[in-house]
Amino acid sequence: MTAAPATVHAVRTEEDLLAVRHAVRAATLDAGFSIVDQTRVVTAASELARNSYIHGGGGTLTIESPTRSGAAGIRLTVRDEGPGIPDVEAALTDGFTTGAGLGHGLGGARRLMDEFEIRTAPGQGTTVVATRWAGR
Repeated sequence: MTAAPATVHAVRTEEDLLAVRHAVRAATLDAGFSIVDQTRVVTAASELARNSYIHGGGGTLTIESPTRSGAAGIRLTVRDEGPGIPDVEAALTDGFTTGAGLGHGLGGARRLMDEFEIRTAPGQGTTVVATRWAGR
């Protein structure tokens, strides 16, 4: 299996959110993910992209296909240039919301992925890097 080149997708409109879901689903299929893992990764991507769109004023989602010890993976990098997350730990807590949502987005996305990192600073935007490995 040859790793696919990274692809970058704009997250600027509602239509982009749908396009991101389709692109991530295709990447999980190409990587040989089970239907359960496909759903996990697509759900996480949807939550992260929506956060970027709503709270960060839009940004990009990059899809990469790393391998580790022969295992296929999907790495999502979501970047925006919004206001940043003032309190990351609070934002990861279930029930925390700055809008009308249920407050499961960021923490839920973290639980769906195997690796999860947030880099953010006030006024400098947010970058989330999340990776899921097939068969975990």
